[in-house]
Amino acid sequence: MRRRAIGVVLALVLAIAMTLGPAGAARAEPCCGKITPAGERLARFLDGTGVDHLWLAKYKVDWSTGEALVGAAPKATHCSAFVAAMSVRLGIYVLRPPEHTTELLANAQLGWLRDAGAGSGWRSLPDPVAAQAAANRGELVLEAFENPNPVRPGHIAIVRPSEQSRDALERDGPRETQAGATNALDISTREGFRHHPGAWVPEGRGDIRYYAHAIDWAKPP
Repeated sequence: MRRRAIGVVLALVLAIAMTLGPAGAARAEPCCGKITPAGERLARFLDGTGVDHLWLAKYKVDWSTGEALVGAAPKATHCSAFVAAMSVRLGIYVLRPPEHTTELLANAQLGWLRDAGAGSGWRSLPDPVAAQAAANRGELVLEAFENPNPVRPGHIAIVRPSEQSRDALERDGPRETQAGATNALDISTREGFRHHPGAWVPEGRGDIRYYAHAIDWAKPP
């Protein structure tokens, strides 16, 4: 009976492989390279940020720690403050207070990355595949959306290492860690940016832009 069951399982596996073919099997493989030791360290760093209970929406917060301050702020979200705080901890500069207030900071951060980021070591990435691959190598990768309405907030998040498939990436985007309307240690770009129409569109055809910066892991955050 046991041998028969094993035989059935093997037959099913073979049938699936034949159905997928070489192209389908390739699309089920990790899309963007294996996670390197530096990538594993980045994942541990992001898991230790506390963003699932800090930088919470509808509270005033200390931008650098995410701790709630006295007084409610019903419309406040803190994606850009979280990104700024994590960049500080990693010894990397991105536009942040006091150079810019926390109001509409995500829009301003993307503008700064586009116009001045190269001078601080940032480089533009062409697509979600490149963004996920850079995060897997242990680089700090930001994905950002600038709201076309300049008086409305954009959104920004940190891409986290993931060995997801090419199909998953094209459907849902890179995996990321974020504060915002939804705070999450590990969420898809599609879910993380869902409050911003036109930001994520399958296959990366939306208005999200990607920037990467090397992390000096010799300097512990």
